[in-house]
Amino acid sequence: MSNWSTADIPDQTGRTAVVTGANTGLGYETAAALAARGAHVVLAVRNLDKGADAVRRIEQSTPGANLALQELDLGSLESVRAAAEELRTRYDAVDLLINNAGVMFTPKSTTTDGFESQFGTNHLGHFAFTGLLLDRVLAAPGSRVVTVSSGGHRFARNGIRFEDLQWERDYNRVGAYGQAKLANLMFTYELQRRLQGTGTMSVAAHPGGSNTELSRNSPGLLRLVFRLVTPLLTQTAAMGALPTLRAATDPGALGGQYFGPDGLGEQRGHPVVVASSRASHDIGGQRRLWTVSEELTGVTYPVPATV
Repeated sequence: MSNWSTADIPDQTGRTAVVTGANTGLGYETAAALAARGAHVVLAVRNLDKGADAVRRIEQSTPGANLALQELDLGSLESVRAAAEELRTRYDAVDLLINNAGVMFTPKSTTTDGFESQFGTNHLGHFAFTGLLLDRVLAAPGSRVVTVSSGGHRFARNGIRFEDLQWERDYNRVGAYGQAKLANLMFTYELQRRLQGTGTMSVAAHPGGSNTELSRNSPGLLRLVFRLVTPLLTQTAAMGALPTLRAATDPGALGGQYFGPDGLGEQRGHPVVVASSRASHDIGGQRRLWTVSEELTGVTYPVPATV
């Protein structure tokens, strides 16, 4: 299907979608599009005031939108556990879990639990959140877990730095971001293997070059580059959300696929299936990352390990 757009999203009436980081940027556009097609959308956000503003804006564009707010700080496992427990109390089934929230190029810092911020927030927070909600996702026929990665996963050419996972030895904000986004993809692929035969699938997406707030922590030189190339290589957040929306709703999507823009360098355009790096397909690395993630978060999944 060429030029896939929000017009191609099937009716989502009766479905429940949880979108992390839904108060701004890609997450907001994803939540708004799903709500416009009838889904009950839970905006899982760190800042409830900003989340409430996002709800008001969606209600203005889609009167009668079926929305809910959930506080969630992916940089705190305590918050992740509390949010998952609240959602488990409110919902018997979750049709779409969209792991969208993230941080990019942050200065050296750690999460509440002492993890490097980008790895801890982008990967470990979502790993724990997904695991704690997975029984509710499995309870919904045809459900999906969609994890947003980035073309930046290719920065991690040598794979996950298991010997210095938290970048304590020589922190590099671009390298750490690449590792976190690579981890998102490796998680997607390993989860898909574990979900085989369940009726639930794991899919990934990346937005290309989207004009959002995510790059605000970029080093000075990169900020200059972004300003210069923005008119040429970036697109609106609404366009950047399309790969996520296609991964979440296209009836023809398959588990383990990765969606991104179809334009030059996958920077802009309409969503299609794209390829990811060789490192992302390292099965041994995927399994090792899974084991380490379980150990660091204390969260295990109600699906068996693959052989």
